[in-house]
Amino acid sequence: MTTPPPSRESTVRIGVLAPLTRPGWAEAGRHLVAGMELAVREVNDAGGIGGRPLEPLIRDTAADPRRAEAAVDELAHLGAVALAGEYHSVVARAAATRADALGLPFLCSSAVLDALTEQPTERVARLAPAQSHGWRIYADFLLAAGHRRIAVAAEPSVYWATGTRILRDHLAPRGATVAELDMRALTSADVGDALVEQRATALLLLVGHPEPAVPIVRSVRRDRRLADLMIGAPAGQPEFAEWAASLGAEGAGIPFLRYLPEQLGPLGVRVDRALRELLSAAPSFVAFEGYDTITVLADVLRSHGTDRARVADAWPHVAVEGTRGRIRFSRTPGIGVRQWTWAPVQVVDRDPADPDRFRVLHTA
Repeated sequence: MTTPPPSRESTVRIGVLAPLTRPGWAEAGRHLVAGMELAVREVNDAGGIGGRPLEPLIRDTAADPRRAEAAVDELAHLGAVALAGEYHSVVARAAATRADALGLPFLCSSAVLDALTEQPTERVARLAPAQSHGWRIYADFLLAAGHRRIAVAAEPSVYWATGTRILRDHLAPRGATVAELDMRALTSADVGDALVEQRATALLLLVGHPEPAVPIVRSVRRDRRLADLMIGAPAGQPEFAEWAASLGAEGAGIPFLRYLPEQLGPLGVRVDRALRELLSAAPSFVAFEGYDTITVLADVLRSHGTDRARVADAWPHVAVEGTRGRIRFSRTPGIGVRQWTWAPVQVVDRDPADPDRFRVLHTA
């Protein structure tokens, strides 16, 4: 006999947003949800929230801000006590703005855009490092590696435009230049000529995956004029198995940002093992972000109750051991939400000698 699903009144509902279908980065969404589901299972095995099980209500955003806003409306109507998740920054910004307007607390797992809301709010908190923090670390890595002439292959997006500005503002005072290659006007085959013309020593991919990132990498890797050029991807595209499957050896040696410590502590090691079983693959940092999101929310719900206003009031009081360190939220200049300052930041690449292995190249 199948046990009926718990009723709305018998569970504590949390709304979950994640990109699970194209054009969203579905692999990132799967990792995010896997981390959350593992943590939910552990919370419920330990007695839930005051004896009531957590019930995640998962909605696919497909990287569409309007779809995310509609999901926030639905989840608020369904009685979710809080909102969690999302990977894509522009989508997370739309969700955060809508959740704030509805009085629904939102713990953002993975999106990094500094301006997550238009106005400062007490209802939204974030685990992922702000883009300005992580991308400045990436810029320091470029400088340490000797790069002073940098090109970015960019598509139109608030996220990519903000990233370009952060890099330029950080690099220009240190004697480096950032030339923008507009991928609306160039094909992947055109990129090589533009790089030669710019005399660039590094190309950063500020574009979507798999298109046009994969064709750009293939074209540049096969251009003999660019044999010494470094390709980078600060947004983290090479983290996922789909990248390695698409590009093989050509996708190795491309540094990206990853939000993990050099060594996981006991909790992180245990969660890593469980996630490997759940995903049948090595977990990305996004899966750890998902797990930590539920860990924080469960602690808040146990200590402050399930009233939405009380959940939002709890952000300044959070002090939770996560998989990647102790999590506390604070106010950070220029960021209008409660922010964990900071999750660990690494610059990592796939080892050209073994593309399944990651090398840590730089830490904050």
